[in-house]
Amino acid sequence: MSIVNIGRTILLAAVVFAAGCGGGSPDNSAVPPNPTATSNWSTLGSRDAAAVEGSAITTNGNAAWTAYDPPAAFAGIARMPVQFITLRDGVRLATYVTLPADAAGNPATGRFPVVLVQTPYNGVVGGQIDGLGGADPYIVGHGYATVVVDVRGTGQSEGVWEAFGETEQADYAEVTEWAATQAFSNGRIGLYGVSYLAIAAVLTAAQNHPAVKAAFPIVPIGDGYRDIVFTGGQVNPTFIPLWLGLITALGVTNPTALTDPANGLPTVLEHLSNAALRFQAPLILGALAGNPDTAYDGAFWRSRSPLEVLGRVRVPTFVVGGNRDLFQRSEPMSYEVLKRNVPAKLLMGPWTHLDAAFGAGLPRDGVPLLNQIQLRWFDQYVKGLDVGADSIPNVTQWVYGAERYVTARDWPHPDARAQRLYLHANGGLSTDSPGATEPVSRALQVPIGGLCSASTVQWTAGAAGYIPLPCFENSNASDRLAIVYETAPLAAPMVLNGPIQADIWMESTAGDAGLSIRVSDVDERGTARTLTNGLQTASLRAVDASRSRTLDGQMIQPWHPYTQASVQPLPRGEPVLVPVEVFQTSAVIAAGHRLRVSVSASNLPQGVPPLPTLLQSLAGILTIHQDAARPSSVVLPVVPNP
Repeated sequence: MSIVNIGRTILLAAVVFAAGCGGGSPDNSAVPPNPTATSNWSTLGSRDAAAVEGSAITTNGNAAWTAYDPPAAFAGIARMPVQFITLRDGVRLATYVTLPADAAGNPATGRFPVVLVQTPYNGVVGGQIDGLGGADPYIVGHGYATVVVDVRGTGQSEGVWEAFGETEQADYAEVTEWAATQAFSNGRIGLYGVSYLAIAAVLTAAQNHPAVKAAFPIVPIGDGYRDIVFTGGQVNPTFIPLWLGLITALGVTNPTALTDPANGLPTVLEHLSNAALRFQAPLILGALAGNPDTAYDGAFWRSRSPLEVLGRVRVPTFVVGGNRDLFQRSEPMSYEVLKRNVPAKLLMGPWTHLDAAFGAGLPRDGVPLLNQIQLRWFDQYVKGLDVGADSIPNVTQWVYGAERYVTARDWPHPDARAQRLYLHANGGLSTDSPGATEPVSRALQVPIGGLCSASTVQWTAGAAGYIPLPCFENSNASDRLAIVYETAPLAAPMVLNGPIQADIWMESTAGDAGLSIRVSDVDERGTARTLTNGLQTASLRAVDASRSRTLDGQMIQPWHPYTQASVQPLPRGEPVLVPVEVFQTSAVIAAGHRLRVSVSASNLPQGVPPLPTLLQSLAGILTIHQDAARPSSVVLPVVPNP
């Protein structure tokens, strides 16, 4: 990694901790979907749609990565003075334009395709950092103008910020129109961004402005409720408060408050007032207190979940995600929706949120740098060149255990088959059905599970990973509070690819309980490496089978409504079945290794119940049943070993 990239990574980590070969087509709507065949997977439904029979792409299965790094067309870049877009209601959005230039920094004349980025991270502060919204000199040098806009109520923009609210989404259309009609623009736009910026890109693409020709979102969220904020019905206590604090801090870092106080100071005060009284603080406090408007799924989360509108996107879209990202759950599902209607690709690295922002470790295994992939995508679908972007592998995933990138023709993996393993009272995990009299297993319900684990790194966006603690790599320490189940040493490798479901029969001496499921690869020395995890509040265990995903007819990804009406009280001392969604992964468990499933009552870095639920869950004893009448088990997506 270069000194520049090290500096970028350290700065971004500090900010988070301080606060939170075929032809192109100019007419992208005319590109037909990929040829598909019936799949043994179903889809996962959404708030408005039931699950349906899945489909698998039948083409491009033998594709391989190739290099794409054409010489730059321009020697320099020119950052223009801040401009303001005046919206329909008079609110002004700060806008930062970067143009191709000569070596002396003189802007080039003519019209260029535009890379549009919409950010809440303040274009002045983040202007030098691609992950925070800065223009990438590599992309600009290849003949693209970049337009970066502070979304409403952030940075130097006026107005009230409400994180992807309806007003902000309406702004996207006006911003797109502005970018398409400027003197430097040729009217062709590629949408780009990381994290929040990627979410804005996806939501903008779904509006189908005719100027938008392609999108390249890196680590976009799919479902605001289920992915992170209220996973399993439990509020995220690590990333979300830090993130909201980051937005607030950058929203008051406005140089015009000093250089032009008459205009800048009112904007800063408006941002502070919004944070304290209208959005950030009330949102956090309400979530912790169990405010029904946010603690349960509903209109607030529906409007902030791109998976609900991805089916409307009609431009080629390349999705980049991470196996340890904040939005690990939905990134492959975003690709899955997109592929039905447009050319779509998926790249899943071994990344946390921070690592994914910069494509850490690339190039590797033939996979190029992220900005080279982005350039190829935009050259083909924005510029309309024939550069083979359609021949990029459909799906590229980092596979744990193999420790390399592996390509596939589709996701979910077309060759996967459902395999159910049963939990046994002796700590075993096998295909053998449990006996009629197998005893129960018990664990204390304490809210500090996973305190030092791979989850700590994942749910701090990767920032905690800069502290080299052994418990971040070995889950044995966190599993001391768990009930542990393991297979015998495997005689042959086991390949996992896709989501996992844990069906746990449990009871509690408390009024409610959480279930945390951790799936790990245990090597010959006994070192346990976390692959993925799931979290579920028992009282929110209701499942809508019509929206749940199946594989070979078995449910493998449950759809929990998480509505107030779906709450099912947990009767003390009475066993109930709790299906737990365990986020997708891709891994090889080597011969001689063991597959471990750990069951506990909490995973603190990922989620903590709202206060009313937490008070009901404290000081209880969690009992896991594993007999023939109440067989606890996991359903795995197993791919025949290549």
